[in-house]
Amino acid sequence: MKSNKNVSFLFSTVGVIVMLAIVAAVCLLSNVYKVRMDFTEDRLFTLSQGTKDILANLDTPVELRFYCSQGGSEAAQLFVKNYSRNVDDLLKEYSKAAKGMLRVKRYNPEPDSDAEDMAHADGVEGQTINTGDTIYMGIAISCLDNTVALPFLSPTRERLLEYDISRAIARVASPDKVKVGVVTDLPVFGMEMNPMMMQMQQRGMPAWTFISELKSDFEVVDLGTNLEEIPEDIQTVIVIHPKNLSDSTLFALDQFILRGGRMLAYVDPLFRLDPAGQSQQNPMAQYDTASTLEKLFTAWGITFDTTRVIADKNYPTTLGSQTGQAEFITVLSLTADAFSEANIATSQVDSALMAFAGTFSGTPADGLTKTTLIKSSTNSQLVDKMLSERNQILNRDFQASNKEHDLAVMLTGKFKTAFPDGKPAKAEAKDDDDKDADEAKAADKPALKEATKEGAVVLVGDVDMLHDNFSVRVTSIFGQRIVQPLNGNLTLAQNITEQLAGNSSLINMRSRATMNRPFTKIQEYRARAEQQYQSQLMDLENRLNEARTKISELQRAKTDGSQKFILSDEQKAELANFRKSEAETAKKLKEVRKNLRKDITSLENNLTWINTAGMAFVVVLVGIVIAIIKRKRTAAK
Repeated sequence: MKSNKNVSFLFSTVGVIVMLAIVAAVCLLSNVYKVRMDFTEDRLFTLSQGTKDILANLDTPVELRFYCSQGGSEAAQLFVKNYSRNVDDLLKEYSKAAKGMLRVKRYNPEPDSDAEDMAHADGVEGQTINTGDTIYMGIAISCLDNTVALPFLSPTRERLLEYDISRAIARVASPDKVKVGVVTDLPVFGMEMNPMMMQMQQRGMPAWTFISELKSDFEVVDLGTNLEEIPEDIQTVIVIHPKNLSDSTLFALDQFILRGGRMLAYVDPLFRLDPAGQSQQNPMAQYDTASTLEKLFTAWGITFDTTRVIADKNYPTTLGSQTGQAEFITVLSLTADAFSEANIATSQVDSALMAFAGTFSGTPADGLTKTTLIKSSTNSQLVDKMLSERNQILNRDFQASNKEHDLAVMLTGKFKTAFPDGKPAKAEAKDDDDKDADEAKAADKPALKEATKEGAVVLVGDVDMLHDNFSVRVTSIFGQRIVQPLNGNLTLAQNITEQLAGNSSLINMRSRATMNRPFTKIQEYRARAEQQYQSQLMDLENRLNEARTKISELQRAKTDGSQKFILSDEQKAELANFRKSEAETAKKLKEVRKNLRKDITSLENNLTWINTAGMAFVVVLVGIVIAIIKRKRTAAK
């Protein structure tokens, strides 16, 4: 018996020693061969394929210098420590994937040190925090004579860190940027402060973030709106809010597409931020803000409705109103279901905000193929744009069309001209001297009638989504302007531009940086609950309006008679009944709305409990099952 105990003790001791040896070996190997395991659904902490492609295409060594402060107060070290560890881990992944073509160096820019001078020379500046410490957290990337700096790595842009670094590497490796032309009369390029503005104590206007981000990857050229021809060195054009473009400008765009150019156009039935619609004297000016390319659309077989906007109960947006928070069904918070998975520009976009958007319809002309990029749900309806902000009326009268509407489309194929008679003559030439006009027209190069090769045009039915108010949150950290995406609006615009311009390596990493996980089930249940109560609400509201109308008629009759009209006993009784009916109907209406809110809250709470407590219950249940199985096995032995 004693011998058995000794053997058991020996085996136990050896087992413990072997286990300690294994643990020590694993720790030693993990220090030498670092392995990262990424269990996130979207593999957010693993280098994307786009980054790997950029690194694989490097044919000249690239140097990356990471400037990160190590000293300072305890608060400064705490600020730097956690985030710098994440940056370090990511840079090690870069170095490993580049296979020797990317050299990563780390510097601690202490005050009055050579490293601090190098940081300043590279464009990385120290930022002063609340404690008074100056910290450095930036990157400089260089290849031959080209250097691109990321002056400060803000933790608020951590999801965009891979995209920022990869884009910088791509820029230094290929410094020649593709030219992208912009056709618009909106102040998207910003406005510099002039002396008049200084006297009125007004500031200049910064460029829209959309343009600023494009400038990081492309040479962006402002083409204006009065065009005779698109320059030959521009292969991609972005048209934003084309209101009342002249025929000469439309002809220039037409010929640009026929020669093989590619175009992204943002049109809108109701652009709420149009400066022309902000007139205080004319409130109706806000509804006269439609933009379209009708002449070109007609030639392509496309129709864009400028009188109606889309309302969608599956994609409402919660906004503040006069009565508190309300869900606006004409301001759409789109989820992944709205985007095409077949197109590289939209396959990984899962959110966008579109306000008072228009829809595209029609059958493409011969030779063209239409692909839907963004669509509404079937629980949607086209409504008059004059009612677009009257949310209560829209919800009351809502009737689903049971069809999906196209909010953004791509046309590909061989386009035909929208100007079969050639270049339109200038109006002044017609009036003043027809002969000179004919000679000038003859001197022009022949107008193209049909494309010789396939082209591509992307049409989006909303302009608001490009504006900073609908796409980003701009904050200031240590005096530096930090831009945080609110949704996938800018990602979508950049992806489409990348696709049309030919470089798509950055698309998937930019897309996953704005991935959201909205409560789509809650939105679906909410829509169902509202639909169940819809008929009851409409009936009660109609009865309430009818009672109020009758009361109003009786009171108006008395007033019109200059108090000479005296109500009979029957009329007095009728008035009393109508007032009683009004009060009862209003009470029932209030109760129904209360029940609707109660049902929606109950659905949300149930889903929350399922998501939070459900998983814990499953884990406990699995543990109990495993314990029972082990106990039975032990008892059997």
